[in-house]
Amino acid sequence: MFSASADHSPYQKPNYRLYVLALLTLAYVFNFVDRQIISILQEPIKLEFGLSDTQLGVLNGFVFAIFYVGFGIPIARWADSGKRRNIIAWAIALWSLMTALCGVAQNYVQLLAARIGVGVGEAGCSPPAHSMISDIFPQKFRATAMATYSLGINVGILVGLLMGGWLNELYGWRVALWAVAAPGLVVALLLKYTVAEPARGAADINNMTAADLDYRAETEATGEAADASVSRTTPSTEAIPITQVIQHFWRSRTVKWLALGAGLSSFVGYGLANWMPSFLVRSHGMGTGEIGTWLALIAGVGGALGTFAGGFLADRLSQKNVRWSLWIPMGILLLCVPLLSMTLLMDTKLNAMLIYIIPGSIMTGYMGPVIAVTHNLADNRMRAMGSALLFLVINIIGLGLGPVIIGMLSDWLGNTMGLEGLRYAMVSAVIVSGLLAALCFYLASRSYPEELARMASIKYK
Repeated sequence: MFSASADHSPYQKPNYRLYVLALLTLAYVFNFVDRQIISILQEPIKLEFGLSDTQLGVLNGFVFAIFYVGFGIPIARWADSGKRRNIIAWAIALWSLMTALCGVAQNYVQLLAARIGVGVGEAGCSPPAHSMISDIFPQKFRATAMATYSLGINVGILVGLLMGGWLNELYGWRVALWAVAAPGLVVALLLKYTVAEPARGAADINNMTAADLDYRAETEATGEAADASVSRTTPSTEAIPITQVIQHFWRSRTVKWLALGAGLSSFVGYGLANWMPSFLVRSHGMGTGEIGTWLALIAGVGGALGTFAGGFLADRLSQKNVRWSLWIPMGILLLCVPLLSMTLLMDTKLNAMLIYIIPGSIMTGYMGPVIAVTHNLADNRMRAMGSALLFLVINIIGLGLGPVIIGMLSDWLGNTMGLEGLRYAMVSAVIVSGLLAALCFYLASRSYPEELARMASIKYK
């Protein structure tokens, strides 16, 4: 086993850094397995409990998101000064237990309460994981590392849809939930006992300019570092006041437009993730096993490649022009909107699924660049909170409003269109949210170079 001490020396070994990144990514896989499996199971759940589409949207979206983001902020604040490895391990254990409890629910209220528990547990995963990754990998590799971590979204969707679809057909929806809950406990133990807590800001030392190093040496020699301003690149465990953290991100034009763009992108993404299985059942008569197989291959395998490619291209192209970190998400949205609309309007399931391969594969490619840009514009002691604030916007707009608004539109349109109401509710969401998201990423790219350059001279009291 690897040492679990606080000593950051193991991270000098490239293989150990990759091991920790892989384990954090695996944690994120189960985060999304347990979060998204309900989408493939919601038709039998709707039938058993007699639910409306609006109730399903609340179950999968709004209530889950409120508790997810509500606990995300205090947990992120804790992660900016506490042991992030332990926080993630306990979080995995909690959401795995709550997923198992979803499988024993006897009514809608009990299922909703268990889903709230899943949301609380999952709030403790990404902010501390993002902070750890930024302390392991320097800026020039950060978008790639964040994109690798974000592969957990796609692999989690693959596992959740594939296992959930077939286990439901063979054994029922309750068994499917129990089956995906158990492995999370193993991941929690591996994180607790095989991962060392990285030193804060360690990776940023590699990016220090000569002026940064001279400043740091001068302040350490004169004893001023403890009392005077601390450079952005100087590793420190002293907490920055939360009001100053919020003010820092609020003052950033780039972060505000970026967060709104990411939220609108996730409105499309979560809306599709939650309602595509139901759409395929209602409009094309597909079974959950068939749906799970198609979507697992597209969103799982293809999406994993697309997510990684988004971060990889951002790192490479931004060395020539930093705006590429935001142009790539913009381009993804402009390509996805027409292709997703075609997918939803096709009359035959084969044509619909073949067209869906491209947008389903690249839709999450914005995640790595977006997180990396947020961290590039923040002190190392702000990064968990920065991720939490970013995810607050993403999850309120995307996870919270996406499924429930599409569900409400589906119920309303269904009064005249029947089962086809869901089709046109989804098309409307894709077009409006997708185009607005692309515009937001473009506006964020205009101010990013200036703000990135300014960060080198910012000092925090």
